[in-house]
Amino acid sequence: MMADNAQTVKGQYDISIIRPAMRDEDFKLRGEGFAPDRLKRIKKALLTLHTLELMASTVYKFQITGQRSEMNRQLIAAMCNEMGHYQDFQIKLYEYGFKPSKLRWFFWFVGFAFGFGSRLLGKRAMLKVGVFVESKAVDHYAHLLAEIDWDDETRKVVEKDAADEDGHINRWKALLQSTS
Repeated sequence: MMADNAQTVKGQYDISIIRPAMRDEDFKLRGEGFAPDRLKRIKKALLTLHTLELMASTVYKFQITGQRSEMNRQLIAAMCNEMGHYQDFQIKLYEYGFKPSKLRWFFWFVGFAFGFGSRLLGKRAMLKVGVFVESKAVDHYAHLLAEIDWDDETRKVVEKDAADEDGHINRWKALLQSTS
């Protein structure tokens, strides 16, 4: 088990929690009284995050092999975490009255190509793809956290998911160092 699993990232979020609990009262209809431009920017950001999380979960899904190994255990946990992020943004889309992109299948295909392609190339390639994909995600999250006027609860979801992505980078880099 990796030592960084129980630490918090950015001082706030425990990344050892793979799927945070949700209760009925956590679901709200959002965006009432928001300016049209604000809603437009939120929609675009949520669609971006939703499709990118689909891609990330698909990468991990197609990197998992049939071996009983620590690497596969980590990939399964990462896949579960990314699936949770995908659900987070799907929920937020619907709470705001939006729908997921009809073109999200394209991101599934890209995730398949990255995941299965790197799996064919071996463990180091898989880890490098993980670092690459998660680094791009961290950049997207940072930009969207800085640029979008989120409601407080949605901002916390975006921040937690961003912290998880940071944790994935650290995990894949540590595994990459241990395989050299």
